[in-house]
Amino acid sequence: MNKNAVKIIYVTRDVERALGTGPSEDYRIVTNRTPYSEEIQRRFPDFVTLIEPQKQADGSALLSDTSGLLESPITEKIISGAKILVFKNTSIIESICQKKGWCLLNPGAELAEKIENKITQIEWLNESNGKTAAAGPAGLAQKYLPPHTVAPLKDIKWKKEPLVIQWAHGHTGDGTILVNSGKELEALQTKFPERLARATSFVNGPSFTLNIVVTRYAVHVGNVSYQITGLPPFTDNPFSTIGNDWSLTHTLLSEKEISDIENMAKEIGDKMAKDGWIGMCGIDVMRDEERDKIFLIEINARQPASTTFESLLQQENREMGVNGITIFEAYKMALLGDKIDAPIIHINDGAQIIKRVTKDGLPTASVSKDVINSLEQAGYKIIQYANFEYNLDQLRIQSKKGIMSAHAKFNPRGKEIVALIDETL
Repeated sequence: MNKNAVKIIYVTRDVERALGTGPSEDYRIVTNRTPYSEEIQRRFPDFVTLIEPQKQADGSALLSDTSGLLESPITEKIISGAKILVFKNTSIIESICQKKGWCLLNPGAELAEKIENKITQIEWLNESNGKTAAAGPAGLAQKYLPPHTVAPLKDIKWKKEPLVIQWAHGHTGDGTILVNSGKELEALQTKFPERLARATSFVNGPSFTLNIVVTRYAVHVGNVSYQITGLPPFTDNPFSTIGNDWSLTHTLLSEKEISDIENMAKEIGDKMAKDGWIGMCGIDVMRDEERDKIFLIEINARQPASTTFESLLQQENREMGVNGITIFEAYKMALLGDKIDAPIIHINDGAQIIKRVTKDGLPTASVSKDVINSLEQAGYKIIQYANFEYNLDQLRIQSKKGIMSAHAKFNPRGKEIVALIDETL
């Protein structure tokens, strides 16, 4: 391999995050050794480097996080002037790269934190040219978020309507609490009286996600997908995101609503660009069935987890003659400062669903080989993760066709997956 040709080295705990495009002479991957990453290395032996996991006292293997992979002497040997890309930037990762003199392509961790943090996000959304806008249409928080307030939890008032309480940080729903009564709120207030929280009016309806690429020239959007959330047996957390279905979007949303979501994404992307963001992000929205309105629920100031599979579906459409580039290809171009002139490939089918580690599944969090074989024989692609912590990814099940028939309802393919997964319970 010609080291001088390498432009990007993607360093990631889970190899799946980096597979929005195939490893190549100018795009290399460094990741943990797992059965799945070994499979990828066999296909791309010159362009995938595997780091051995640490052996624990009980004989189990502990995978390195991204910072640990960056600190590995093996990683240092192959950098050779290439630019580093990670799934989600942190201050620790920035510090490692600065210390070693490496170029990190990801946007700054401080800006990402400001945008993702449920508390500071509101102020950021309302900023205009560095100043906080007055409450009203000028502020993006007022324009797009559901009715909300930020205060110490002891000061949140019960108004006889369901509330969603969110802390500053959360991941896949674990920082979100639905409060249905004054007693439930009082119990939380007794436990966390001074903890700053965002209290939001409950929004009832389907949720959707949209991946976004921000360049120095323009904001480009991918394909709106229905976001599968909180369904057993895939999770025991009602707020956990567990997958995406691109086939259901046009059934649940009108063309105007899809356009409104895209315009929201571009407006948020434009604001991020003004603050120096170059790269990828995503938004989650909900269609409020009572208010008949689209609300912004979350901004993912990083590469969204659905990026890889959206890109793979786009590659398949291109092989069938559809013109354009994938969302991951657009991401790489943005990071390298290239102007994007080609369209982002349109898709309207395909789905993936994630089996997360549940409380009942601990401590082993294992899925039998028979179940995995059955899923593969039924035509689904299976990606296994070596995760043993609550609510982390356990299995990723991918289908070229949709698996949902309506909001929170599986079609026959989805029901087939549920029946096979239920064998593990």
